[in-house]
Amino acid sequence: MSEKTNKHDSDNTTLRFFYRILNFVIPKNRTGDRIFSYILFIFKHKRPPSNKMLFNDVLYKIKTSNEILDPLRVLVSDKELLKNYVRSVVGEQYNVRTLGILNDPEDVDRYEFPDNCCIKPTHLSGKVILRTNACPIDRNKIKSWFKLNRYSVGREANYRTLKPKIIIEELIFGRTNVEDFKFFCYNGIPKLIQVDIDRNTNHTRKFFDPEWHELEFSIIYPRNLSVIKKPENLFEMLSVVNILSKAFFFVRVDLYSNGKNILVGEITNCSENAGGYFIPRSAEEKISQYVFEKVGSK
Repeated sequence: MSEKTNKHDSDNTTLRFFYRILNFVIPKNRTGDRIFSYILFIFKHKRPPSNKMLFNDVLYKIKTSNEILDPLRVLVSDKELLKNYVRSVVGEQYNVRTLGILNDPEDVDRYEFPDNCCIKPTHLSGKVILRTNACPIDRNKIKSWFKLNRYSVGREANYRTLKPKIIIEELIFGRTNVEDFKFFCYNGIPKLIQVDIDRNTNHTRKFFDPEWHELEFSIIYPRNLSVIKKPENLFEMLSVVNILSKAFFFVRVDLYSNGKNILVGEITNCSENAGGYFIPRSAEEKISQYVFEKVGSK
């Protein structure tokens, strides 16, 4: 494990402790959410949020305003209900096939999980079990997800009212290691493409513009220096995210692609909880000017 990875893990440990203290002392209401988010922003970015059109400041405005409570933003935060939105605007062919929905812990005990499947909560983020070859399943771990609420950790209010459920899906393209592409879209126009590499070992990232020109920065994780080929179906991917993002002024749309087929992973309203600091930090202003430039401007 690299020195940078060790530092990131240490930062995460400090941040989790910081979260717990803040959540204990700050009320869980909209005023408390804004106080929590303001302190967290300063902790992550070493500066207060501003009214400028900067990448993280825009995300902060979404998170702390009534924008985050827009019914559509709340709906797409639920991994089951998101599929209804995808189905209605781009078609069922872009949805990962659902094998089952579990609505309470008792369902977990009764359900016969497929030998190969993806198991995750619909109301959380970052929790997933990839089952292959009928390997043993930790049912108690899955049941514990029903007790969790993502809002209570990071104060992202779009998660607060989501009903806890577990969704079981087919393994994407029949594999456990699939490339995903995260598209940041402004007013329905894809502006940045994020690619994560070696997520579970030595996590790095790359960023590209829609023409697949690499950009010289990263967010949170170090910039990867390897060459990543342009996806064969990038044009279709851009078309899909264009349609999916039109209803939001700024949003992230995550797709999976094997070069031929495309599946929607999720739609993220407030990427990195508005805490995705740039590497180098000085890159944020330049990238923000590009992301939020007016259509047709030079």
